[in-house]
Amino acid sequence: MRRYPFSFIVLTALGVLCAIPGVISIAGFGAAAHPVLDDPMAGLAFMVSSVALVGSGAFPLVIERLKENEQR
Repeated sequence: MRRYPFSFIVLTALGVLCAIPGVISIAGFGAAAHPVLDDPMAGLAFMVSSVALVGSGAFPLVIERLKENEQR
């Protein structure tokens, strides 16, 4: 069974959680959740943050794979 680094799991989960209000805001339903999310630029900021979090989570995964390949 493959084990994923804890930091990969946490950062990817945070990225997914950050994408949810971003999608809601960009779709135009943000005002129902919070007045700040009524602005589509707030949704864009959430989406950019989501991509950054998922990208940051990819680094520990790549490093782990490189370590596994080196040990073979």
